[in-house]
Amino acid sequence: MRIVVLGGTGQMGKLVVEQAKAGGHDVVAAARSTGVDISTGAGLDEAFAGADVVVDVSDHVTNSAKKAIEFFETAARNIAAAETRAGVKHHVLLSIVNCDDPQLKSFGYYQGKAAQERAVEASGIPFTILRSTQWFEFGEKTIALFGLGPVAMVPRMRSQPVAAKTVAEALVTCAQNGPTGRAPDLAGPEVLEIPAMTREILKYRGRRTLLIPISMPGAGKAMKGGALLPGPESTTAGPTLETWLHEHEN
Repeated sequence: MRIVVLGGTGQMGKLVVEQAKAGGHDVVAAARSTGVDISTGAGLDEAFAGADVVVDVSDHVTNSAKKAIEFFETAARNIAAAETRAGVKHHVLLSIVNCDDPQLKSFGYYQGKAAQERAVEASGIPFTILRSTQWFEFGEKTIALFGLGPVAMVPRMRSQPVAAKTVAEALVTCAQNGPTGRAPDLAGPEVLEIPAMTREILKYRGRRTLLIPISMPGAGKAMKGGALLPGPESTTAGPTLETWLHEHEN
């Protein structure tokens, strides 16, 4: 099977490419660095030539709802048009658990992901949408975003984090199984407070960073109260935080 991974050079994309190759598939990693720009459509026809499945893990980080919606809707249209021209039979999209929850509406990025889902559903291309919870790697990413030298501010959030590798494995399974529409949400085995999770990661890494939990405005109250948690029909997979830390020793 020929699988094109959009965002194939990013953190998740690299893992998907690795898992797909391990499964014996012919894999194309598509990203701006390889001449593919989903915001304009440049390079998509070449990347999709002969493709059976497109796995979209591309990203656009912004908390402006207007910018997020515009980017994801435009990209989805460009991708679907190129898939139609190439005869692609299956589009797999990675999304976020509860991105369409009204409680989280003030988080503009989530509005963009919800708009992306709707665009994929309306595209006419057979699809699978897999929503996942935050990844364990989110803790380290948060430090990079909110860290100020020896101090890091971490949002008060409750989640059921999952290992990024587990998500990548699930995406490849989705690609192999064929279109199913909305797949069951994917989450890790433990409900964790993100500040506490991040503190454990820092401790394990031996980093002396002062971690300060902060309450986010808008959707922050809902995130703190559990709006990021998956529903009862979700799938639980992957390692616990402790196991993941042992597997990712520096």
